[in-house]
Amino acid sequence: MSQQKARGGSAAWALVITSVAGFMAALDNLVVTTALPSIRKDLGGGLHDLEWTVSAYTLTFAVLLMFGSALGDRFGRRRLFIAGITVFTVSSAAAAMAPGIDSLIAARAVQGAGAAVMMPLTLTLLTAAVPEARRGMAYGIWGAVNGLAVASGPLVGGSLTEHISWQWIFWLNVPLGLVLIPLARLRLAESHGTGAPLDLPGTLLASGGLFGIVYGLIRGPVDGWTGTVVLTGLFAGTALLVGFVLYSIRAKNPMLPMRLFRSRAFSGINAASLLMFLGMFGSIFLLSQYMQGVLGYTPTEAGLRMLPWTGMPMLVAPIAGILSDRVGGRPVVATGLFLQALGLGHLAVVATADASYAAQLPALIISGIGMALYFAPASHLVMSSVRPKEQGIASGANNALREVGGALGIAIMASIFASRGGYESGQAFVDGMRPALVVGAAAVALAGVATLFIPARRRPTAPTAPTAPPAGPAPEPVLETAS
Repeated sequence: MSQQKARGGSAAWALVITSVAGFMAALDNLVVTTALPSIRKDLGGGLHDLEWTVSAYTLTFAVLLMFGSALGDRFGRRRLFIAGITVFTVSSAAAAMAPGIDSLIAARAVQGAGAAVMMPLTLTLLTAAVPEARRGMAYGIWGAVNGLAVASGPLVGGSLTEHISWQWIFWLNVPLGLVLIPLARLRLAESHGTGAPLDLPGTLLASGGLFGIVYGLIRGPVDGWTGTVVLTGLFAGTALLVGFVLYSIRAKNPMLPMRLFRSRAFSGINAASLLMFLGMFGSIFLLSQYMQGVLGYTPTEAGLRMLPWTGMPMLVAPIAGILSDRVGGRPVVATGLFLQALGLGHLAVVATADASYAAQLPALIISGIGMALYFAPASHLVMSSVRPKEQGIASGANNALREVGGALGIAIMASIFASRGGYESGQAFVDGMRPALVVGAAAVALAGVATLFIPARRRPTAPTAPTAPPAGPAPEPVLETAS
């Protein structure tokens, strides 16, 4: 009895600790977007500098995710998790106290590095602490918290900036981090991966490749897609990733075994994750600006009006986790993605320079339900598609693809927006946003299609009815039990 209580207690603590840590890392992806005008007013800097306050975090986060999970597998997941929280907390304080735009960008880059170590280990530590029968619900709550963080970043950033100051979007992380560090030390059990030595060649190839591609995607809308730096980053990054794949096929202990992608479950959910974040990140990036710059809402008013979308994961994602335990993750994730695509498409149709909130509300609700249905079962599908000792690197790979998808989404949708519209007027903004949202909806719909290629969960087979015995004495109970 005491062991069961201890296990349940550790599972509950693991859920709280990993959810809050994941919330911090996910929130900082977009929390800065609504604070950029205030940051520019206080610290100066041009448009290029302001973009890097967002991109510096995204870049280091995406590039180091797989490396962070590999470090955790090799040297201890709890140990590296605590190290990641520490780096994230200290760099958050540095960002809040930044005297200039350059120091803020540097602090954001370090923040991303800390998050890259912390984030993939949240799922691994949670999986190790929660009994398999209850993981669907645990992933549901974890997914709800992380989905809320991603989608509510503009609201949190806008509210803190409007009512206190932009520095508080970073100060918010400090007390949370200071509480999580001792809790993680006391309440989480240590675990390791396969015990294989750290794959330095694979790490350098993967990190370099991700850096080149993400950097090129970030700079493309600003410098032009034919710019020398952009093309160099994209081509060099692609070449390094191809080299990483070829190397990993032959390596004895690769950081990311390529055989994992032979699994339709692993390949399907990773493709779906990349496409989902492509459509979602780019859409939120534009919609938060649309509500403020075109419809005239304050940051807080815009965030509150997006609550039917951003707040829905808190209500629906735990239910989605329970459903995934009962019917399997594939139908729940696919349904969520198609609903998200429908919601984004509806937003593209109803968006005008003076659109009423009532016209947007159905699309926001549909998108919120769809996002909530995706997050929890998707995490379950990732972790259940590999062996337990490989869950750390599977989590890192999935998170890396999500971040690349987010960077790709912002880059693609910003380019479409710039080519078809602009910031000159409300109508010009809508003219650019509409086709971008259509592309976002199409990407999320493709994610739903990718999910359909995941094998359906095998239902437990009922015991075969025993053949009628021949006339004579009844079989012994022990034989009946054995059959």
